Amino acid sequence: MLPNIMDGIGKTIGRTPLVPLRRLFANTPYQVYGKLEMMNPGGSAKDRPALNIVREAILSGEIGKGTTLIESSSGNMAVSLAQICRYLGLRFICVVDPRTTDTHLRVIRSLHGEIELVVHPDPVSGDYLPARIARVKELQREIGDCYWTNQYGNPNNYMAHYHTTMPEILGALPQVDYLFCGVSSCGTIRGCAERLKFEGLTTKIIAVDALGSVIFGGAKGARQFPGLGAALTPPISRQELIDQVVYVSEHECVEGCKDLVRHEAIMAGASSGGVVAAIRAMHDDIPAGATCVAILPDRGDRYLDTVYDEDWVKRHVTIRSEGSAPG
Repeated sequence: MLPNIMDGIGKTIGRTPLVPLRRLFANTPYQVYGKLEMMNPGGSAKDRPALNIVREAILSGEIGKGTTLIESSSGNMAVSLAQICRYLGLRFICVVDPRTTDTHLRVIRSLHGEIELVVHPDPVSGDYLPARIARVKELQREIGDCYWTNQYGNPNNYMAHYHTTMPEILGALPQVDYLFCGVSSCGTIRGCAERLKFEGLTTKIIAVDALGSVIFGGAKGARQFPGLGAALTPPISRQELIDQVVYVSEHECVEGCKDLVRHEAIMAGASSGGVVAAIRAMHDDIPAGATCVAILPDRGDRYLDTVYDEDWVKRHVTIRSEGSAPG
């Protein structure tokens, strides 16, 4: 019999703060609030789908006492799953690639997660994600009693945000005119967007994607930061729910992170900096009096060797301009 995850660490997931970013957006005629998903116990928004996916799979009988959990992750989902599996006493294997930060890897191992490093990208696409998924499927065949949490295709990913993230935001704010959300698996944006539609609200849904990502048909290119963008369109994506896509460069992600620290004392990860950059890119299109919500997905201390290391940034980040495209 597995322990009840809601009797332990699972009880602390969600109910993250929503804070006004008044200093960062001091000279704008609209208001911006940041949803601090970094305050989840695993340090990111991925705690929500990790909990929901595992809990539902236990209820359905797909996960039992001897089941090994497997996931392909760039870092945060792996941390969240490792944390939950450690509490439940389950084996967890994470398939990663060289872009995963050393800090993420150390955290995963500290939580007793096992690392499978894919060192060669997929020969057809040239990207690591298809190669990681291929390795997941190999492990499934080798292990037998295992469960692939499949964040890119599991509906319990986005349903976590449908039932928790968006209701929390709507409970705190009487009106939300714009929702800015970074995309990768597309779980957060789909769950939040579907909840807004269910509530009959006309909130504009803004997807923040990385230059080089192909989720919305953009030109494929190299990406340094994990957690923003993807090398394929996730099966759970519903692009018709999105009003606009804003593409951000790695340089803009770094600058956005620096500004969050400088003005708000919020140390967030690369995708949060990208969300800040996207709001700035849309400055002229946001009407006076509007209320904007920015999902800030994870903590910045996992990026001390990248985003917050000036020497690393000088070596690896090229200054490129942002762009936008209709959703």
